[in-house]
Amino acid sequence: MSIRVRFAPSPTGYVHIGSLRTALYNYLFAKGQNGKYILRIEDTDRTRFVEGALENLIDSLTWAGITHDEGVFIEDGNIVQKGDFGPYIQSERLDIYKKYIDELVEKGHAYYCFCSKERLDEVREKQKEEGKTPMYDRYCLGLSKEGVQKRIDAGESYVIRLKVPEDTDITFMDAVRGEISINSSEIDDQVLIKSDGFPTYHFAVVIDDHLMGITHVVRGEEWLTSTPKQAVLYKFFGWDIPEFVHLPTVLNKDKKKLSKRQGDVAVSDFRKKGYLPEGLVNYLALVGWSPKDNKEIFTMDELIEAFSFDRVSNTGGVFDVDKLNWVNAHYIKEADNKVLLELALPYMIEKGYVTADEAEKKADMLELIVDTLKEKVHHASEIADHMGIFFGHEVVFENEEVIETLQQEHVERLLNAFKAKIEEAKTIDEEFASSIFKVLKNETGAKGKGLFMPIRAAVTGQMHGPDLGKTFVILGKILLLERIDYVMDALK
Repeated sequence: MSIRVRFAPSPTGYVHIGSLRTALYNYLFAKGQNGKYILRIEDTDRTRFVEGALENLIDSLTWAGITHDEGVFIEDGNIVQKGDFGPYIQSERLDIYKKYIDELVEKGHAYYCFCSKERLDEVREKQKEEGKTPMYDRYCLGLSKEGVQKRIDAGESYVIRLKVPEDTDITFMDAVRGEISINSSEIDDQVLIKSDGFPTYHFAVVIDDHLMGITHVVRGEEWLTSTPKQAVLYKFFGWDIPEFVHLPTVLNKDKKKLSKRQGDVAVSDFRKKGYLPEGLVNYLALVGWSPKDNKEIFTMDELIEAFSFDRVSNTGGVFDVDKLNWVNAHYIKEADNKVLLELALPYMIEKGYVTADEAEKKADMLELIVDTLKEKVHHASEIADHMGIFFGHEVVFENEEVIETLQQEHVERLLNAFKAKIEEAKTIDEEFASSIFKVLKNETGAKGKGLFMPIRAAVTGQMHGPDLGKTFVILGKILLLERIDYVMDALK
């Protein structure tokens, strides 16, 4: 059997982290099984459609490295569809849905309903008062074919509902939870076609998945309760039911569903902060799935090779930003400095360290700052938080230990010797940075911590920090001299 899976989001705004994980698991499974991964757009709920959301969706997936084989693509700014099973946008498939809804009505598996919203609300309220599960009471089920047509011709608004079989066990397989069975008495006569003529999700998804040859339906567990209704439709049409895979919910630290009210949940939030796609994807794969050997750092190819549904949890996975930061920091350390500078630059500009006009001229210096600081940050935006150390001629002593270090008896001679060597140098470059400590050791006799710590304290005001050689190059001759003079005056 050739594996075919699909990611089928609605273009309703930003891409949620949970949606990205669903796309990722579909992609990993398909690629690991030499199958096909399809992107289908489910846009039949026109009230929730957001302009530009489709482009944002595809851009986010492309950024994350989750590329599809068939479906909807953006090329030269245009929306295009590729594959043998299109259209891949639901609103372009209305004629297809009409054919299949007519078949259901003709066979008596679906029926027209003319009930008003007011009547439906009234029925539900009464059922609640009686302690019953609110469900449609099949008021319109007995309408004759002629009576239905007469009301349609009169312009009455209607929906088309599924006629759920009575007292029947509906059974389907779930790769995470095993066999699931539910009695049809617990299933409502779901609306299949809305009053605007568009299909509901529950109807369209079955038609689309069957016609597109989808073998595994991989989606969030919030769709688990609607699966029996869809299984009924598969049975009515005489189609094979695909294997379902309902993924655990992505939770926050309080074990509640990840929500925008608690902070960042959109892929765009993490992109803006300078998280790398490799880091976010690597971490997301681990939220709900556990590899055999407890390994935590994976390339995409390694994820494809290791991933399987039998190690997906059936309980929610906690999205831990601290753990994400740890994983992303691994990729930050290995990242190209130009890439990191591009991500960090807006934050450098915002904090006033450089203007947009200066950025190109100072690119070499800014890249060196990035290279110097990337060992200590979790995402690129944090680089700007730490780069103040390279600006200004004044030195801020971070604690008493710095002052005590600079008040040692040999430090004044050491700093004077350091200042003289800076003044002699034509430029402060890597060669200067790599040789200066050996020169100072020979000239002053200072060594080890007695040599390095006072120099660091005088130049940065800190006992620990970024690579000193790179710091010298970034600061340059003028700032180094001004800082040494400032410290020596301060100590007097």
